[in-house]
Amino acid sequence: MLVGLSIRDIVLVDRLELQGRSGLCVLTGETGAGKSILLDALGLALGGRGDAGLVRPSADQGVVSAEFEVAAGHPLRTLLDERGLDGGGDSVVLRRVLGADGRSRAFINDQSVSIGLLRQCGELLVEVHGQNDAQGLLDPLSHAALLDAFGGLESKRTACRTAYQNMRAAAQAVASAEAELAAARADEDYLRHVLNELQALDPQIGEEAELSERRALLMQAEKIAEGLNEADTLLAGPDGIDNQMRRAQRALERVAPLAAGRLEEALATLDRAADEVAEAVSAVEYAAVDLNLDPSQLERINDRLFALRDAARKHRTDVDSLPALRNDFAGRIQALDVGSETLETLKGVESEAREAYAAAARALTAGRTKAAKRLDKAVAAELKPLKLGNATFRTNVEALAESDWSADGADRVQFLAATVKGASLAPLQRIASGGELSRFMLAIKVVLAATRSAGTLVFDEVDSGVGGAVADKVGERLARLATGAQILVVTHSPQVAARGDHHWRVARHEGRSGSRVSVDGLDAPERREEIARMLAGAEITNEARAAADSLLQAGRL
Repeated sequence: MLVGLSIRDIVLVDRLELQGRSGLCVLTGETGAGKSILLDALGLALGGRGDAGLVRPSADQGVVSAEFEVAAGHPLRTLLDERGLDGGGDSVVLRRVLGADGRSRAFINDQSVSIGLLRQCGELLVEVHGQNDAQGLLDPLSHAALLDAFGGLESKRTACRTAYQNMRAAAQAVASAEAELAAARADEDYLRHVLNELQALDPQIGEEAELSERRALLMQAEKIAEGLNEADTLLAGPDGIDNQMRRAQRALERVAPLAAGRLEEALATLDRAADEVAEAVSAVEYAAVDLNLDPSQLERINDRLFALRDAARKHRTDVDSLPALRNDFAGRIQALDVGSETLETLKGVESEAREAYAAAARALTAGRTKAAKRLDKAVAAELKPLKLGNATFRTNVEALAESDWSADGADRVQFLAATVKGASLAPLQRIASGGELSRFMLAIKVVLAATRSAGTLVFDEVDSGVGGAVADKVGERLARLATGAQILVVTHSPQVAARGDHHWRVARHEGRSGSRVSVDGLDAPERREEIARMLAGAEITNEARAAADSLLQAGRL
């Protein structure tokens, strides 16, 4: 609900503070008094188009602030929380600063925002239905949601939305799997060729290091062999250490008995030395066998190293990574078969999800078709009392092509109308204008009263072109709407004004500094005089006052 409107230097308004009230609030005044200025100012605060011409002459800028009382569960709270703009209080302040150069700035709770976000917030708070402007009902994109709310189809709508999301997710999974499988199949010949090469090569981790070490040994084979042969000759040859030590041992053994035991230690040492020499001879022989320094191996090792390193260069990796690469290629080829099976499974899931969506959409369409008939009948009942007896209203529920299915269902909902009997039905904005359009909006709004999200509705001269009993019916319906929302009405009709819960008079004053607009809240006697003026014109008579009393009394019934 709008709880306060502050206007500074907008057109003919220099300073104006207006306190909002609940219920039906009417604004009256002479033609040209400036009632439209208030709506233009409110439109600025709601994110409407700004124009330098709206700034009061001689002023550098104009400022409009609109304060709204917003409940905790209102959609605006969610939007503000997402943007980090909610101050946590009970109210939200929308502010617009318009410079004389046409530039403007927007603020929400004193935090700078874009004009687009200000407009988005404004649309959640206020609906304006005027001579040249209307929101909500004139937007075909809103009609399905309004019809669903009227028909109590929220659960079917939610089920359809969920089924659509599941169907989209399943379709995306199929598309992704198909793309991956197609890419894999496009490279299948190459994958198999590389895998065959790697399997034939059979690379092993650490193999390059082992071959390099063996290659280094083989390249020194001749020198190593010469050393081993020389060592073997010196150790075990005819004149080697082994034979010499044994001859020395036998010589000592012959004279040992004559030495009274003094040669025992020398014999023991020679015995141990002979054993060590025997072990050294065996070690040299083992090393010769273990090294296996066959020169013919070098060629085979060189060929192997070349093949491994060539494969690594070809695949832009190192030799030790070739086994992992082979396994990767094997896995990708295996995935071709698995991918085909997975794709078929995903297609089955997609088919089931599509059937589930189609069923949910059919249920929603059936509910909409029934609700549309009830809505058409209810709106028709409201049109005749509003001097629209020849008008026709129809809720069109049209099936969509499968390519146009959406989370909102498999049909398009649109409100169509004709104001002349027998005329072709067309969208609302194309068949009515001015007060006629406003009354059409009023009729639909009365029927859809429980579905509105905006807490404030503005009607600009909804009574244009009508009077008497019809104007009274307009006032009656506005009062009915005001039981659940704040209604602001700019009116020239005394019948409508008499229905108001609160009454403001807009007046224009001429002074030395130019024209100025004021807005005054009226008490009971002042309200009586204003309605009498609306009935009688410039000269207020007692008869006009009596008629005003009658209208006010009827408005309170």
